[in-house]
Amino acid sequence: MENWGCFWLVNRSFSELFCCSLIVVSTGMITGAFGAHGLRQRAGTTPDNIHAWETASSYAVYNGLAMLLLSLHPRFSAHRFAGPAIIGGGLVFSGSIWCLVLAHERLRMLGPATPLGGMVMIAG
Repeated sequence: MENWGCFWLVNRSFSELFCCSLIVVSTGMITGAFGAHGLRQRAGTTPDNIHAWETASSYAVYNGLAMLLLSLHPRFSAHRFAGPAIIGGGLVFSGSIWCLVLAHERLRMLGPATPLGGMVMIAG
């Protein structure tokens, strides 16, 4: 246990994905809390918007947990594509939904990005 610091230096890709996974899980939790408390008080927020927001936040948490498990895999180097695909796809998927809920009229062109992000996420 005393060489734990060296482990992080040697396994840099592990530590990067591990840290990214914690950030993604935290982001999902924070946006979920905002959706449960702050979003409902915004004028013009519909039940469909709240459901979409909850879906995006849940998927962010699930993606973060998947990345966390991937970073702990003993042969992580064999999964070089999976980490970036889950991060990128999840960011596009959840991020586009959050943007559409917050600024639907101004960011309507992001609508087609959501399924593309989902496909990249699934490919990971």
